[in-house]
Amino acid sequence: MSLTERAIERIRQLIKDGTLPPGARLPPEQELAAELGLSRNLLREAVRSLVTTRVLEVRRGDGTYVTSLTPELLLEGVGLAVEMMRGDDLLEITEVRRLFEPVATGLAATRITPGQLAEVERHLNAMIEARNDVEALNHHDDAFHRAVFESTGNKSLSALLGGIAGRTLRSRVWRGLAEENAAGRTIAEHAAIYRALAHRDAPLAQAAALMHVGTTETWLRENLGHSLETTARPPR
Repeated sequence: MSLTERAIERIRQLIKDGTLPPGARLPPEQELAAELGLSRNLLREAVRSLVTTRVLEVRRGDGTYVTSLTPELLLEGVGLAVEMMRGDDLLEITEVRRLFEPVATGLAATRITPGQLAEVERHLNAMIEARNDVEALNHHDDAFHRAVFESTGNKSLSALLGGIAGRTLRSRVWRGLAEENAAGRTIAEHAAIYRALAHRDAPLAQAAALMHVGTTETWLRENLGHSLETTARPPR
């Protein structure tokens, strides 16, 4: 481990053992550096790194604090990492979706509330209205899935899948531009998921989600010969 990595680990240990719980203010820089046996420069590097990963936050004029450490905050970096992936890496992320998203959708069918179901339906209707607007269609596609994930009641699962699915919008936009009647098929797949959720049918919801992610994965496999970085952009 580098000196910076060791400094990061020492601060993380204070957080993990409860010395610095969520929301706690870090001691003054000079005091904390002395306590951890670090130089102030090394401490600053460690703090900057932990701010980037949402473990710490700097409040200007007030100090540095431990964040809430909620799953949706800590797992935010997953989506940012996925956004940088391309080619075969993007296909691997789609495989991860295939493994987890159907199970999550089945779980949502057993837990979804009437209000949450109405939110899913709202985004489905918006997708139907936006069938000729690829950018708007994909926006509500993403929101549809996020609403489903939130319906599981599992914040960690929702944050993880939200990051994985939401950041693959680029490939879905490409599909919408390049594939004939992709909008119609996409809407039909989402409608099937919604109907299963409305009937609280977990096996059917899981099967519908598997079919949906499977078609995306198949399309990616067939098109990986093309560069995902040179895809057509939606018209302005």
